[in-house]
Amino acid sequence: MTVIRTDLVLSQSAFSHIIDVPFEKVDIAKWLFTLPDAEYQRCAPPDHIAAGATYTDDGRRMSINVEMIGSGLVVQHYVGEITEAAHCRMVSTSDVFTPNGRTKVQVIWDLSVRKLDDQRCEYTNGVISHPTEEFLAFIKENGVTWEKAAADRQSASGDHNRRETPLFAESIARAARRDKP
Repeated sequence: MTVIRTDLVLSQSAFSHIIDVPFEKVDIAKWLFTLPDAEYQRCAPPDHIAAGATYTDDGRRMSINVEMIGSGLVVQHYVGEITEAAHCRMVSTSDVFTPNGRTKVQVIWDLSVRKLDDQRCEYTNGVISHPTEEFLAFIKENGVTWEKAAADRQSASGDHNRRETPLFAESIARAARRDKP
C-alpha cells in the first residue's frame, strides 16, 4: 500500500487566467472528461503527451494524463473527489519515471472558476504534490536531499503550471462557447 506523506509538500502552485465567457456557461467537469487528446497536448506543448478519461473500479470519474514535469515522465491517475461545473478536485497517486528509476508521488489538481461579471470569469489551476514513503526512500537511495528534491520539483512544476494555466483556461472557454444552451 502506498503511504502518502501529506505532512510534507513537494511542490505547490496556483495560477489564474481571466476568460471572456459568462460563468454560467463554464462546465469544467464536462470539459475535463471530454477533453480530446490533441487538445490536451496543445495546452502545454511539448510537456503534455497524452490524456484520456475513464472510471475507477467503483465508478468514480478518472482522468489519465501523461506529461513531462522537468526531467520526469509522469503518469497521473486523477480520481475526481469533486467533479462539478465550477470546481473539480482531482487526486492522483502518480507514477514518475526519472533517469534514476521509477517512484510515486501524490498530486492534487484543483480546477475552479469564479464569476467576475456577467461576461467574464477567472479560471484557477492549482497543483500541490506530496511525497510518498517510496519517493522519500528513492531520493535517499539516489543521494538527493529532501530540500533539493522539493526545490527541483517546485521549480519544474511551477513553471509547467504557469504555462498550462492560460491554455487550459482558453480551452475551457472554447468548449463553453461551443456548448450553447
